[in-house]
Amino acid sequence: MKRRSLSLSALICCLAICVFAAAQQTQPQTQNKPAQKPADTPAISEGEKRFRINCGRCHNAPEDISPREARAVLRHMRVRAMLSAEDEKFILQYLAP
Repeated sequence: MKRRSLSLSALICCLAICVFAAAQQTQPQTQNKPAQKPADTPAISEGEKRFRINCGRCHNAPEDISPREARAVLRHMRVRAMLSAEDEKFILQYLAP
């Protein structure tokens, strides 16, 4: 009985060490290098610039959003983010072209 308990404890310790080692290997390595754009990357649009300035501090740009949803979101956020009508127009073109 004592041998079985000792074997089980050793097995649990080995598993814990393996899980810890695997977790250390899968963590992303962060570097303090500035993000560099490839040379063939097109310039960002005016809408994307304004999105980054006004919305990007709290939100990521949605991957797929319909024009109707984009208009509703902008209507609600315009007052909170203090967007001008021009900002709203460019951001809407960026979010739902």
